[in-house]
Amino acid sequence: MAQYEPFEEGVEARGRVIIAIEEGLSRFRETYRTRVQAVLSEKDIDDPNPDDWYAQTAELGVLEMIAEELEPHLLDRLGEQIPAVAKWPEGVSGVADGLRSIDDAYHRNHRGGDIGHYHFEKIEDGRGRVVCRNPYPCPFDRGLIRAVAKRYSPVESFVFVEERGETCRREGGERCTYVVHW
Repeated sequence: MAQYEPFEEGVEARGRVIIAIEEGLSRFRETYRTRVQAVLSEKDIDDPNPDDWYAQTAELGVLEMIAEELEPHLLDRLGEQIPAVAKWPEGVSGVADGLRSIDDAYHRNHRGGDIGHYHFEKIEDGRGRVVCRNPYPCPFDRGLIRAVAKRYSPVESFVFVEERGETCRREGGERCTYVVHW
């Protein structure tokens, strides 16, 4: 499975995630916003509304452009911003519950067929595994996972996320596996 390609035609993402990417990039350089707007305009998205739905291909196209033309490390930072803007389940407490909630949040913000998933498994106290089967780039998912773990961890906790799977989407694999320490 390739990164940046939806699993099915017709998959959509909420506008709030697209807007977060656009605004997140402008924090680094305003010229990045202009480039993102150009890519979205090519997909007939000129002024996204946070609660409207847009083709996932547009969002993935922006992320691919960032990786190829701008600064690929920004994908990690953009992934960190998603929990603050996406529709997220309420009543989440603790890191394990937070990491488990990523899949629920993902499904609240995407629709229209096979969108993929995030699967969390607790390994032991303070350590768990997140398996990502989706078309998003690895650094974006790593940033998302780290942000969720930090959001639900005690203030004094140090959060560390490392890719530790046998397959990687970057290399054509179907999924990536991240081990999270907190």
